[in-house]
Amino acid sequence: MDSFSKKPAYKRVLLKLSGEALAGTQKSGLDFDIVLEVCKSIKKCVDSGVEVGIVVGGGNFWRGRSSGKMDRTRADHMGMLATVINALAIEDALQQLGVDCRAQTAIAMHEIAEPYIRNKAVSHLNKGRVVVFGCGTGSPFFSTDTGAALRAVEIEADVILKATNVDGVYDSDPKKNPDAKKYDEISHNEVLAKGLGVMDSTAASLCRDNKMSILVFSLENPDNIYRAVMGENIGTVVK
Repeated sequence: MDSFSKKPAYKRVLLKLSGEALAGTQKSGLDFDIVLEVCKSIKKCVDSGVEVGIVVGGGNFWRGRSSGKMDRTRADHMGMLATVINALAIEDALQQLGVDCRAQTAIAMHEIAEPYIRNKAVSHLNKGRVVVFGCGTGSPFFSTDTGAALRAVEIEADVILKATNVDGVYDSDPKKNPDAKKYDEISHNEVLAKGLGVMDSTAASLCRDNKMSILVFSLENPDNIYRAVMGENIGTVVK
């Protein structure tokens, strides 16, 4: 059966994208060709009737926790601004593709994006618009993974789609251990107990406590976003 004739597995999703994924082989900055390919897959999800929220990291520009001797709060604020650059790039690419999209930021910057307001975000989603959430949680010391978990719970998403550089969750680092075992399904408690690094412990605990499932898959092929939404057997489900 052609994938376009199938019914999506989810009605509303929260897609977590790393900043590094948008940099391509150059490892930093933005590769707009990559951004467009990712957004083409997101467009296919929207065209199939799925409501999409997106949280994007900022590691392709700045990582607060790797800032050395800087004040951590200030360094994290810089990281939040980095996520806004990526959010605007995604918004622009989606709009070029004809997808109605709104960027919202947890730190107010009215001239370039809407402030994050939960009810307004849900209203956009109900109207078929993609909402890109910038600035993580808006507070220092919390990762964008925690931001993704928080927004997913707030907008009542069916699942978090976590697009990463590996094709699922393993019992050890598959890049270092060729015998690493991949899980098809695993519980939040196991992830936390074994320290598997799907998300940081704050984000993982928030998902566990709110019964929010996570689907971890590789973004090496951007079309995996659409495949995940359509319920294909890719990656690892954490629930």
